[in-house]
Amino acid sequence: MTTLSQAAPWRQLSQWFHDEILEPLFVVLTLIGIVVGIWLEGAGAPDSLTLLVHLATYFFGAFYAVRAIIEALRHWSIEVDLLMVLAALGAAYLGDFTEGAILLFLFSLSNVLQAYALRRTEQAITSLMALRPDTVRVRRHGHELDLAVEHVQVGDIVILRPGDRVPLDSVIERGVGTFDESALTGESMPVQKGPGMTVLAGTLNQTGALEVRVTKPASESTLARVIAMVSEAQARKARTQSFLERFEQRYAIGVIAAVALFILLVPLSGMTFADTFYRGMVLLTVASPCALVISVPAALLSAIASGARRGVLFKGGVHLEELSRVRVIAFDKTGTLTFGKPVVTDLVPMTGVSEYELLATIARAEQPSEHPIARAILRAAEEQSIDVVPPEQFSAVTGMGVRATWDEIETLVGSPRLFEASGIAVPTELLAQADALMKQGRGSVLLVWRGGRWLGLVAVMDRERPDAAQQIAALRAAGIERIVMLTGDNALVAEAMAQRLGVDEVYAELLPADKLHLVEQLRQRYGGVAMVGDGVNDAPALAAATVGIAMGAAGTDAALETADLVLMRDDLGAIVYALRLSRRTQRIIWQNIVFALAVVVVLVLTTLTVGVPLPLGVVGHEGSTIIVVLNGLRLLLFR
Repeated sequence: MTTLSQAAPWRQLSQWFHDEILEPLFVVLTLIGIVVGIWLEGAGAPDSLTLLVHLATYFFGAFYAVRAIIEALRHWSIEVDLLMVLAALGAAYLGDFTEGAILLFLFSLSNVLQAYALRRTEQAITSLMALRPDTVRVRRHGHELDLAVEHVQVGDIVILRPGDRVPLDSVIERGVGTFDESALTGESMPVQKGPGMTVLAGTLNQTGALEVRVTKPASESTLARVIAMVSEAQARKARTQSFLERFEQRYAIGVIAAVALFILLVPLSGMTFADTFYRGMVLLTVASPCALVISVPAALLSAIASGARRGVLFKGGVHLEELSRVRVIAFDKTGTLTFGKPVVTDLVPMTGVSEYELLATIARAEQPSEHPIARAILRAAEEQSIDVVPPEQFSAVTGMGVRATWDEIETLVGSPRLFEASGIAVPTELLAQADALMKQGRGSVLLVWRGGRWLGLVAVMDRERPDAAQQIAALRAAGIERIVMLTGDNALVAEAMAQRLGVDEVYAELLPADKLHLVEQLRQRYGGVAMVGDGVNDAPALAAATVGIAMGAAGTDAALETADLVLMRDDLGAIVYALRLSRRTQRIIWQNIVFALAVVVVLVLTTLTVGVPLPLGVVGHEGSTIIVVLNGLRLLLFR
């Protein structure tokens, strides 16, 4: 007995066989039937034989259309295929089997070509799925095993050799390697990684033999979630697409009713019933909105696939559409306009104190701290080959700095408020230097005092991206009218950075709730607003924006969940690309809509006035549909 799980692959194979093999075969058989039918009529063959060939031709030409009609009627809807089949049956009723068969052939051929073209848009998913290997070399209990990737468990040690793809999200336990992450992030430059660093499923190990510990099962890996996201995005419809599909139902009913009235009433003016009926069948064909209905999905699917190949993931056509209308972009400064990692920028020692002594003292005082500023100071000490020994006593003063003691001497490192609270007067000279650095945009300036002696100060800041000003200018060139910065940093730092980068509005010293309210205010003031953040502490603001954009989201679960548009790499240029792609998509959609409507109007008016042969009407109708699809597919090449 075959189980459901065993039967599913056979059903999928059967469906693939029908769609990929039989439908084109039926188109070819329809063409052969047309040629044979014309030859039999010219050769004076028996009518019964000719009729049999015509019926067989109609069967092959109408099979898939009739199947679609039946499926639609089961759900109380009308497919445009119904208009084509009715027109072909009408031609047969008048004895014009050949013209009806030509209609069915061209309609079927058009559907096959559309299906082939739109399958091109699915290659983004296919190529992503190909990134995950089928088998994995795992070390368990001292033995190496080759396991199917679905059988690998969290905590397993996977062995990677040069040329291997990472099967599952993991952390490097041993070894150093260079990884090509371009398939996920779109970044062409390889990244070197070592112990403790995360590697993502689907990335390629170019050099080095490594052992990595699996952190997520196959179903929860970044690659699996990206595949699911792209697949769901292609299934979600934009507002324009949804409107056209609703319009299609009413329009098809209207066309059938109008043609019925035309056939019943026009003969009263003197035309013969046969001429009126034939012209009505032509009207059914040329008035069909096939090109109009396919005009939007052809462009949207192509745009979503094009973006996915470059690490720009739209969560649906509606967000692609919304982004094209955005006029204001708000940046959560940390991690977008900056790298999100503080670094030591200035060491200002007092007279008689060396930079080495100053940095060594600060590093020892901060050694136990987990604060990002302390981590930046310790990295700077490591770069200077300073051996940092923990202090004998340590305490952190929230929001002010730290106190540390060694060799029975107390050391204070922090803001002026720390010394004010401790009753220690700060020299005017040192305060002036600190104020000057703050006005230059340094994020944090810490004063250093040890055993009654002032050693100097250190400035730490989150470095801005070197191309930030250039990319902001590019956003303006792409049509963005206002650039807004939202940050929790102090106003002096934010204002200095905004001035350097060319930002229009700055809001500083904000909590996550403040950012949410500001985004809502910006939407009320300007309309379409995009919010760019890291998808973690700014999730409420991302959700409140017209389009929430999470930047540098490879491996970040929160970003994949909260944002409408996910940028898989830390690159401001990806925002410019996404914006231009969305606007190009909207232009192509409207090109398609206007063209499709124009063709329908011209063909209908020509049919009503001059008259159009049915085969020529079919060529005009199906030709416009194919042109619209090909125009949408141009977005696959957008760069």
